[in-house]
Amino acid sequence: MINQAVIRITKEFKFEMAHALKDYDGLCRNIHGHSYELKVTIAGRPVTDEKSPKLGMVMDFSDLKKIVREQIVDRYDHALVLYNKMPSTLIDELRKNFERIIIKDYNPTSELMVQDFARLIKEKLPEHLQLKHVLLRETVTSYAEWFAEDNQ
Repeated sequence: MINQAVIRITKEFKFEMAHALKDYDGLCRNIHGHSYELKVTIAGRPVTDEKSPKLGMVMDFSDLKKIVREQIVDRYDHALVLYNKMPSTLIDELRKNFERIIIKDYNPTSELMVQDFARLIKEKLPEHLQLKHVLLRETVTSYAEWFAEDNQ
């Protein structure tokens, strides 16, 4: 068996989501959507148990996929995300007419969403694995990143 180094694995996801930025001084104060890309990188040592069906894996990609889909993609895909400080009458009217309205206690910028997404993923990872990096791409040329080493 080769030396059991710490290895990083990454899984990528795509979803569609709309948001509006409260009190923003540009066009993004209006409801608009993006085709988001999410990249999640974890680290750990590959399984060495010869009897394990996961032999040689840091984590089965399908297990990582399940966590990220349940915590983020399935919740946020085709949703409208708004700050809870938006007018309550607006939120109430939207909820009467649409199913997927998510209200957050922060303005839904990519910077704050990537931080929130990192928290959600970390809560569900097995203890022996570390979340290392989360990238949330909002447009072809714009993204926000969360790195574990910056947030210890």
